[in-house]
Amino acid sequence: MTTARGMTSVGPEQLPDLQRLALTYAPSAARRQTLALLSLDGRLAGIVRGAREPILAQMRLAWWRDRFSEDRAAWPEGEPLLAILREWSGSLGGLSAMADGWEVLLTEGDLTAATISEFAAGRGEGWAVLASELGADQAEARKAGRAWALVDLASHLTSEPDQAAAAELIAGHSFDHPALPRSLRTLAVLHALAARSVRRGAGMLDGAGAVATAMRVGIVGR
Repeated sequence: MTTARGMTSVGPEQLPDLQRLALTYAPSAARRQTLALLSLDGRLAGIVRGAREPILAQMRLAWWRDRFSEDRAAWPEGEPLLAILREWSGSLGGLSAMADGWEVLLTEGDLTAATISEFAAGRGEGWAVLASELGADQAEARKAGRAWALVDLASHLTSEPDQAAAAELIAGHSFDHPALPRSLRTLAVLHALAARSVRRGAGMLDGAGAVATAMRVGIVGR
């Protein structure tokens, strides 16, 4: 769905099923900010996954990176996602790490553990920025976001070398329940589904058990 100016709109319907499910458990006071972060992540993912020429994708990622390093007053009008992010009160500089993280996937050849780790760290930093905006602990959000990002990426990899590199990182990562406040309930749900996936060797939305896990964590927090 696009706006009259051809810009992609921002709404839950634009999100993948997993993120859309997790968003339903965000408290109303945090839902708009959480939607903005998930939408940004999806926008950056789309740039990388739709890339035919890596240099063009890098230019599009750089456009977003540049926005987060400049004053919000200088942002162009007509971009719905920027309009929502303009409402945030805290610094957005850390969101540049998300663009950096997605950009490493444009590297030619097989992914390495170091590349995947950098990717996950970038996405995790996005959750840390959201945590700061919501007055929550950044370290816990960063760790939980990184864990979910590892499993999410692994679920989309198709080559054996890439899968092996991701499995190596996941095996060495702790998936203990993070201490997240209710404002970050969406991240708690995503992390719980990732942890369940690792334990069971199944997809994050595999069967009724996954939905039950999301409901339990979404309502009670763990």
